[in-house]
Amino acid sequence: MNSRRSFLQNTLLGGLAAGTADFWARNLPVFDKPDKNAFPVVIATWGPNLKANAAAWEVLSKGGYALDAVEAGVRIPEADPLDTSVGYGGFPDRDGHVTLDACIMNEHGMAGSVSFLEHIMHPISVARLVMEKTPHVMLVGDGALQFALSQGFKKEDLLTEVAKKAWESWKIESKYKPIINVERHDTIGMVAIDSQQRIAGACTTSGAAFKMHGRVGDSPIIGAGMFVDNEVGGAASTGLGEMVLRTLGSFLVVEEMRRGAHPQKAAETAVKRIARKYAKLCEEAQVGFIAVDKRGRFGGFAIHPGFNYVVYQGGENKVYESASFLAK
Repeated sequence: MNSRRSFLQNTLLGGLAAGTADFWARNLPVFDKPDKNAFPVVIATWGPNLKANAAAWEVLSKGGYALDAVEAGVRIPEADPLDTSVGYGGFPDRDGHVTLDACIMNEHGMAGSVSFLEHIMHPISVARLVMEKTPHVMLVGDGALQFALSQGFKKEDLLTEVAKKAWESWKIESKYKPIINVERHDTIGMVAIDSQQRIAGACTTSGAAFKMHGRVGDSPIIGAGMFVDNEVGGAASTGLGEMVLRTLGSFLVVEEMRRGAHPQKAAETAVKRIARKYAKLCEEAQVGFIAVDKRGRFGGFAIHPGFNYVVYQGGENKVYESASFLAK
């Protein structure tokens, strides 16, 4: 009886393995050869992130690793006290706390994330260590802070005078309302493909200004704020995180590319799905996606006009104005 059971189990497992192999042989994405001078390439949300792209390109242009590039890139706005949507200088929540979210993902599908992290200027670097030094994907709040401190990060006050004054002015009415394309800047999402065609992504933010204490948006969530698949490409989002969270938008963009869509069309599909499902919310909220595929092709799309993104490719760092679902 035992030998018969073993035979049946082995036969079943063998059949499943063969079926699985056959499935993947039939369903793996097929890409043409990369476009000439396509790699390395780095794409990031929002025009003001030219400097972030330049930092990533500094790594890539020397034959460096895509994961190092995206970390170096997004650390630029994280350390900028004038950037009110990311890291140091980010606007606080309604209780006056600057809480940060970030995630990072490498070419092997490994990922790290931190959320509701206070007092640490570079949450992206903490997220990378979560990926590399723990068995987990995500650490939050005080646990994320304690881990960061244990890894040698310095505890700092991230509330700048500019951000504090903005918070004090907001408290007069204490009304939360998302504002579309404020200063044409928001969460930074970045995807890079290096000269060895390894894909990595990163996303980091201080979240919605004057949010409820404890609120977390899409940025630290793998598949929402950012997602990469080394067989296909990568995508990242910006805007009102709740709408991206409800649709796992970056994952959707990558899956559309897996099915053969150009990155531009894939981003459009994700935005249109949000617009169809949450039409009323879209009247006053922005969401944008960027995407790049294994050929080095890229695209971006948003709900409202005004979203732009930056691409460093072929030695040129350039801002692109995104098309949008709603016209001006």
